[in-house]
Amino acid sequence: MTSSTLTSIEICAGAGGQALGLEQAGFEHELLVEYWSPAVQILRANRPKWNIVEKDVREVDFRLYRDANIDLVAGGVPCTPASKAGKQLGASDERNLWPEAIRMVDEVRPRAAMFENVRGLMDPKFEGWRNETLEALAALGYEDAVWDMIYAADFGVPQLRPRSVLVAFRDEEARERFRWPEPVTPEGSRVSVGETLKDLVSANGWEGADHWATEVATTIGPTLVGGSEKHGGADLGPTRARAQWRRLGVDGLGLANHGVAPAKKHDPNGPFKLNVRMAARVQGFPDIWKIDEVLRKTNAYKTMGNAFPPPAARAMGEAIRAALGPGADAGHERSGQVPVD
Repeated sequence: MTSSTLTSIEICAGAGGQALGLEQAGFEHELLVEYWSPAVQILRANRPKWNIVEKDVREVDFRLYRDANIDLVAGGVPCTPASKAGKQLGASDERNLWPEAIRMVDEVRPRAAMFENVRGLMDPKFEGWRNETLEALAALGYEDAVWDMIYAADFGVPQLRPRSVLVAFRDEEARERFRWPEPVTPEGSRVSVGETLKDLVSANGWEGADHWATEVATTIGPTLVGGSEKHGGADLGPTRARAQWRRLGVDGLGLANHGVAPAKKHDPNGPFKLNVRMAARVQGFPDIWKIDEVLRKTNAYKTMGNAFPPPAARAMGEAIRAALGPGADAGHERSGQVPVD
């Protein structure tokens, strides 16, 4: 570990979108916790040297890391309690792991914490829940936490994908230095679905690929919905989202098999299904990140379809790194892509 490397612990790691983004921002993971076996397979296939624990977070004793001087604890705690696709039961939902996130902060006492969730968590309905969370953090010394929205499309991802993100710091100086990340690709310069996927959809020589990329799929796409480990995952989202995909020339009612792309004579105006690798690109995963090589279609899509896009996670990680003070970002530059292998 170099002097410029910061350490982190992450819960609910999923397919590794947040972990990869934080790694690119210069964080070294001391521990990743994920209980769903297919997601663990993705993580281990890509980062066999990471300390990945396949366990329910409620069974993990984070006090083991109290003396490790961890810089950041993070997690994409389950979004179902606040998701508009669910019943929005909030704190009463048995899948609500926010108490475990607060417990992790209490037991580890890191310099910073970051937790991401769905946009719905910012609705007025959950104001009381948010306030309780902020009060719990303040009681532990993490005062004046910031809870705001980040949009993946602002960081080169071809879907809006709004996420709520909570950031808290232990030290007042870090809180004062923290600045929410500025968009890299703001509205007006966003990356379209067509330019993102053109090479993949033309893999079989589709004669309509240029027309599709430059005349049809010229905007960002709707937010992908991966479903839960028990439900969903067979298509790109609910009815409204599928209608939006249809306008982009994509049939959202299902996924193509691994590696399948439109045939050479596919109708230039006919919709086609995305395969998992295409969907991963839409999520901001680099092609080197093994997903379809590890799992069958449905589980591969489920693990990746709920991820915090790596470019957005990297932006948040860099903002936190800068706030942690001089030396935290030494030797770490934004320009160029940090290697992922």
